[in-house]
Amino acid sequence: MIDRDKRHPEKINKPINPIKKKPYWIRSKIVDSQVFFQTKKIVNQNNLVTVCQEANCPNITECWSKKHATFMIMGDTCTRACGFCDVKTGKPNALDIFEPMKIAKAVKNLNLKHVVITSVDRDDLEDGGSEHFYKVVESTRKMNPKTSIEVLTPDFLRKGDSYKKILDANLDVFNHNIETVPRLYTKVRPGARYFASLELLKNAKKINKKVFTKSGIMVGLGENKDEVIQVMDDLRSAEVDFITIGQYLQPSTKHHPLSRYYTPKEFKEFEMIAKTKGFLLVSSSPLTRSSYHADEDFKKLQDARNRQLECHPHQ
Repeated sequence: MIDRDKRHPEKINKPINPIKKKPYWIRSKIVDSQVFFQTKKIVNQNNLVTVCQEANCPNITECWSKKHATFMIMGDTCTRACGFCDVKTGKPNALDIFEPMKIAKAVKNLNLKHVVITSVDRDDLEDGGSEHFYKVVESTRKMNPKTSIEVLTPDFLRKGDSYKKILDANLDVFNHNIETVPRLYTKVRPGARYFASLELLKNAKKINKKVFTKSGIMVGLGENKDEVIQVMDDLRSAEVDFITIGQYLQPSTKHHPLSRYYTPKEFKEFEMIAKTKGFLLVSSSPLTRSSYHADEDFKKLQDARNRQLECHPHQ
């Protein structure tokens, strides 16, 4: 008789985690199908990688219908294997030296008022890709002077001060996601360190006071309410301006199991709690993602800062 584990050895290291059926409140929508395909055409013609596609974002139809896209630079292959992420893992290709110009042209062709630029983790590079990030931002800024630019960066763990190069660029929002509560890091984000991410966000604000700092957390990975609130406090201690809270959606049976779906009412409660902590802006809903409605949120951030300055003119 064949031993069960020998017949299916992959089940030893990669257990099958059944995917729970989505509740009715998790539904994406197409606003304008014609614009959706125009966006897709521009992305494909420029051979660009988007996190919308690579991470199977549930909001891709809505965002692309509004000509919103989050560009993922430095390839489509990540050097890490986070338990929640659907981006493929492996040995990445060499950097594309023409990518800064490609991104800049795509932003211009899409006529974006706000652009989000993210990347895979590139632990194979000496600086984690910070120089390349800088070049992409500067090229985009040069060709699109009126476009606000948001970066969603890796943690640059064990890369020293290399992240500072990005903050030298002419950007508007520095985003780095904390992703989950510290207790779950070894399972959900094993290649990262919770307090290193907090330090990165804290230092970003110290280096460039004018830049808005932003971070996001997923719920439904096995955390509890008190742990989520503690993350809020930690982010405020790091002077983070904007927090996003969204529902974790398990990409496949091989990914970290979904513990449960939070209700819209619970997300509203998280929003109210976060606002009392002093964030300039809070986005909390089942479909909230780091770059979801990023253009509209940037305007809200500006308005919130202006109101803050009116109340405290010497800040």
